[in-house]
Amino acid sequence: MAEQTAIAQLAAAMGDEPAPIYQRVKQAIVSQIREGHWKANQRVPSESELVNELGVSRMTINRALRELTSEGFLVRMQGVGTFVAEMKGYTAMLEVHNIADEIAQRGHRHSCKILSIGQMKADPEQAAVLGLSTGQTLYHSLIVHYENDMPVQLEDRLVNPLVAPDYLSQDYHQLTPYTYLMRVAPLTAGEHIVEAVLPDLRQRKHLALDEHEPCLLIRRQTWSDNKIVTYARLLYPGSRYKLLGRFRGHG
Repeated sequence: MAEQTAIAQLAAAMGDEPAPIYQRVKQAIVSQIREGHWKANQRVPSESELVNELGVSRMTINRALRELTSEGFLVRMQGVGTFVAEMKGYTAMLEVHNIADEIAQRGHRHSCKILSIGQMKADPEQAAVLGLSTGQTLYHSLIVHYENDMPVQLEDRLVNPLVAPDYLSQDYHQLTPYTYLMRVAPLTAGEHIVEAVLPDLRQRKHLALDEHEPCLLIRRQTWSDNKIVTYARLLYPGSRYKLLGRFRGHG
């Protein structure tokens, strides 16, 4: 009975927003957790139950549950089931998301332009942020992400080839680096530094900015198990990006 109620709540929360179905399932589950309808340690309905009751494919449900587990909302226990994770105090702006999903969630179209992608020898600073030795090979990509043809993020990313050896062979017009990296090296930890900056001439050109328009820079380092996977500098135009934070407890 409890699981049937949970499914009914989830179905009501899904709505009909113009977003991919797996994203709508994810949003609905997160909404149920944040609003307190699904409690910490509560068993989540099984994949089969969700497929049957929501009328979506098993692949869709599996992707939604897998990504929510990677993002820390759910805990999957082999042979037992999936449960709502214990939610710790955190700021939502520091969650790691796929920019393509964020744009789709707003009902808009994502596209990208690959400015460069290749390999290079790590200098001392690059080696330090990836846990490599100076002179070791690393992968680098520079990509502009667009929302309805408006540039909204300049992604400057270094990748550890030991963790993601096929990074350079992916088609990043079809999937984002986030999607590929989460597939081959699921996120287990991350660190962020957020600051306001003035972009240089090259960055202004890529993001179609006026001369004195400020940007928000997020420096993100992520791990899978005990290995550093990637270090990214994500630059957002200040006029086109808002930072949303959520917290729990007393102010």
